[in-house]
Amino acid sequence: MLTTKDTVSLTGPLDRADLRRAATPLTVTVDDAARARIDRGRELFHGLRHGDGGGARHIYGATTGFGALVGYAGRADEADQCDNTLAHLGAGQGPDLPHEIARGALLLRARSLAQGFSGVSAEVVERIAAMFATTFVPAVPRYGSVGASGDLIPLAYATQALRGRGHAYVDGRRMAAADALAAAGLRPLALDGRDALALVNGTSVTTAATALALDSVRGAHRALTALTCLLADLLGCDPAFLDEDLLRAYGHPGAVAVGARMRHTLDGTVPSGTRPLQEPYSIRCAPQLLGAAEDALGYVDGVVAADLGGVSDNPLFFPGGTGTGGTGGTGTGGTGTGKVVHGGNFFGQPAAFAADLLASVTAQLGNLAERQLDLLVDPARNGGLPPMLAVEPGAQHGLQGVQLATTAFVAEIRRAATPAGMQSLPTNLHNQDVVPFGTQAALRSYDMAELLGLLCGSLALGLRQAVHVGARRPTAPGCGELLDALAGLIDPVEPDRPLDADVRAAARLLVTGDLIRPDAP
Repeated sequence: MLTTKDTVSLTGPLDRADLRRAATPLTVTVDDAARARIDRGRELFHGLRHGDGGGARHIYGATTGFGALVGYAGRADEADQCDNTLAHLGAGQGPDLPHEIARGALLLRARSLAQGFSGVSAEVVERIAAMFATTFVPAVPRYGSVGASGDLIPLAYATQALRGRGHAYVDGRRMAAADALAAAGLRPLALDGRDALALVNGTSVTTAATALALDSVRGAHRALTALTCLLADLLGCDPAFLDEDLLRAYGHPGAVAVGARMRHTLDGTVPSGTRPLQEPYSIRCAPQLLGAAEDALGYVDGVVAADLGGVSDNPLFFPGGTGTGGTGGTGTGGTGTGKVVHGGNFFGQPAAFAADLLASVTAQLGNLAERQLDLLVDPARNGGLPPMLAVEPGAQHGLQGVQLATTAFVAEIRRAATPAGMQSLPTNLHNQDVVPFGTQAALRSYDMAELLGLLCGSLALGLRQAVHVGARRPTAPGCGELLDALAGLIDPVEPDRPLDADVRAAARLLVTGDLIRPDAP
């Protein structure tokens, strides 16, 4: 079984890097403080559930049915109540989620439960933590969540896989979940109704997909900033469009920050003196566009950080509170030592709005990359380089196929960019009469981020080929370093050859690599 030295603690907030690491085996720890918190919450749940020191409380999902059927009693046996929770949620459809989303969601679920507000047993959290040392991945269908009462259906599939039901992957092979657990050296989870509901009643799939999409778009934004500098240097543009006073007067902090990074990368560039007084907007307005993206991504950063550090579940148990009795009959019940509160902390609206904004940013960054490549292959605008950057136009076709593909990528991104977070549809007998569709927004943004990376890789291919067919060597050292990195990865296109693998390789380098010099602002 694969191992890793990486370690993630469930005590503090997670970050995007933790989710990336969770795609492969790593050590996840549950420290003594976390165990004590979980045990206190569990004791409070049992006390309220069984009436310690007073009458037993009605607790959603423990003594009741689910969703619109909350007014009916649940099953008396706690193991049966677990089955009652999960069986009816086996209604998902479609292809399995990417493995990094499925494992990232379980890491987030474990972290939320480890805060001690969910009333679960410590063994549940510890057993999920132990799973991360293996290559076990639950098979989770893509479609079925509205992101309102958490990601109920996808998380139910993940939970069932941990119980040995359904399907899962080990070492990349899909098989029956019971076989996968055995191959990974894991035992099936045994759950009661509270454990089962707590595992499904959160927005962990939505949060994982949004965070991973944000990580990719952040990488593409960084890469496109550097590629724009390389484009300007290769064409001999005057960098005055990055003037510090100009951008400060614009008034937007993102443009100021991006402009500073671009000036740093272009430090030392020598204009050719042959370019027009004003460059096309895809160059001249790049700091304003990329800066607006930076400001928008800052908002998404904040939402993702809150979701990575928050608790998503219902109900929540607060040990040590004084209790307030019933509140409007909706579910706040207390004792002298704590309270249970029924509410809506599983409602994924913040991530829905953030993922929709991320989709808009992705679409405009994709537009910029596609337009810059179009400029680069056009002899009327590229400073006299051959059409399509072909060494022998007609006998060879250079970047013609790549440019066609970028048009398709942009069209697909635009089609997918329709906001999801306001497409509410009532469901569940109008119990869920307003829903955020955060899961759809997040998964859509995740897919779009991959296409944006391919657009960056396509532009990089064009920039590398431009030098091969006659563009000048970069005059700025920072741009020269970037070109050398690309040239070390991608051979010149002469003669024509399939370029799909080259685009993917460039995308991986750009989105995951640090293409700005380490001392960049």
